[in-house]
Formats: sequence, structure tokens, C-alpha cells
Amino acid sequence: MTVGDHAEEFHELPVFEFPETVQGPDDAGELPAADAVAWRIRVDSYDNKEEWPDALARFLAAVDTTRVRALVVGAWGEVYDKGPQAAIEALVAARDRLPALRAVFLGDIVVEEAEISWITQGPVAPLLDGFPELEELTVRGGNSLSFGPVRHQRLRRLTIESGGLPAEVVRGVAGSELPALTHLELWLGTPEYGGDSNVTDLAPILAGAQLPSLQHLGLCNSQIQDEVCAALASAPVVARLEVLDVSMGVLSDEGAAALLAGQPLTHLSFLNMRHNYLSEKMRARLTDTLEPAGVRLDLDADDADSDEDPDGTEWRWVAVGE
Repeated sequence: MTVGDHAEEFHELPVFEFPETVQGPDDAGELPAADAVAWRIRVDSYDNKEEWPDALARFLAAVDTTRVRALVVGAWGEVYDKGPQAAIEALVAARDRLPALRAVFLGDIVVEEAEISWITQGPVAPLLDGFPELEELTVRGGNSLSFGPVRHQRLRRLTIESGGLPAEVVRGVAGSELPALTHLELWLGTPEYGGDSNVTDLAPILAGAQLPSLQHLGLCNSQIQDEVCAALASAPVVARLEVLDVSMGVLSDEGAAALLAGQPLTHLSFLNMRHNYLSEKMRARLTDTLEPAGVRLDLDADDADSDEDPDGTEWRWVAVGE
């Protein structure tokens, strides 16, 4: 599966794409209220007629940016060739014009613009440093991504989507001090696309000491989903979660059994295992164990698929790869 559609909602706001035709305040009559939408600013990824900072300059001239709450950074040009540093620098330079900004989606890029594992990212710490009041950050793409460790007092939601998240990034997130964070979602991916982390890299997240407010943990889209679930079975952080998300990976009966054999999960409001390789027997066991306690389950296999070599070796696929 690939990412085929741009975000329609972000930070609980509908996404509205800032038009190319708006060149200044005189063209802004048809625009929505500044605080009513999440504004997507993008340029063409193959034949861009302007640079992303220039598109931001048009936006700053046309919109009352003192009221803007959320920005969605779409393609910043040839995203398979260069990262978003110029876009980040332009945003940080404009931070005094954006006092209400609380959410940024860095890389709302779909397959027609660049496949997820070909999106070039870069260091995102300058964005967090530049906006100390930021509450939500979503990043798409793990190629050349650099993250932390960072300290941020206000960030409540962090999502990193990738076909392969480098171990260095996982360790950077795990080593960050994010006391307000309630929602963490990492798409770990596969080694073929740079996802070379292991359970040891996740240890500080699983311990939870630096994430005292965490309520939603997603360790998703992983080639090592069984190992992740085995580690979660005894992870201290699980006891205070409301939502545990181990979807999109190659979860099998082995991982699900390890999770069930560990600490109680009946305090969860939602356990997401969507896109899995579970047997019907294991689905029934999960349902019989957790649903009577009020845990909502998603056990849909979705489009999970596998191939088998002539020698009997079975290959299973995560939901989002290249």
C-alpha cells in the first residue's frame, strides 16, 4: 500500500490548500477564516513555478496569520532530491507572524509526488526549537530524517510516518524529554527502506519515564511487530495507556500470544491490530479475553498479503512500504 490521498483533516481542522492564484490581500476574498482550517502550502514536486518560501510569503501577505492554528507543509519542490530545510527556515523566520500556530504537518506528500520512502527529510529539531508552543507535529518520510534527542515542554502529539524509520531516529525520539506528550505514533517500517531499529532502541519509550503523560502509543507498520509485542507485554508504559496501536505490521499469533501472556490489557479503551496475519483461533481468543472488559478491538486483516517461496519460506508485508 502507498499513501494516495492528501490529509483532509489535521489538528481537528479541515485542510484547505492555499491557492496558487492568491498573490496578495486583494485576492483573499474567497479564503476561509484564518483559524477555521489547517492551511496546506505546497509547490509542484516536479516542475515547481515558485519555491516553497515564496509560497509562504504569499500566504503571509494574504492571511491574518496571527490567527493561524495549523499548517500543512506539502511538497517543497523535488522532495526526492532535497529536504525541507528551506521551508523550516522560512517558517522559523516567520514565527513572530504565527503566534497562534500549534500544529505542523511536515510532508503531506502522496505517491504521485513521491513515494513515502523516497521523501527526503532532514533535521526537524529547528522546527521544535523555533516553536516552543507547538502541540502537534506530524512528519512523513524517513529518508535522511534527523530527530533529537530534543526537549519540548508543550508537544502533545508526535507522529512519524515512514516505510523505514532509521534506528538513529527511533533512539532520538526515545531519548527526548516530552513531558506533555499524550500521543506517540511511529511507523517503524522495514530494513529494505531504512527501518533498521530493534526493540532495544525502543527501550526508553517502553519504560515511559520521559513520557509521563503518554496515553496513546503506536508502534506500527513494522517488520518486527511480533518482537515489539513481546516487549510490550512487560513494558511499564502500557499500564497507563488508553490506546495501544500495533497495526499495519506483520503481526502473527506469536506476537499476539506474547502480548496476551503479559501484563493485563483490560484497562485499554482500544487495541488496534489492523492489518495482521492472525489465525481465526487467535482472533477469537483476543475477542473473548478483551471485549468483555470493554476493550474495543480492530482485528481486520485489511489487505495483509504474503508470498511463499518454493522452499516454503513465507514473506509477509507491512501495510506501507515503498
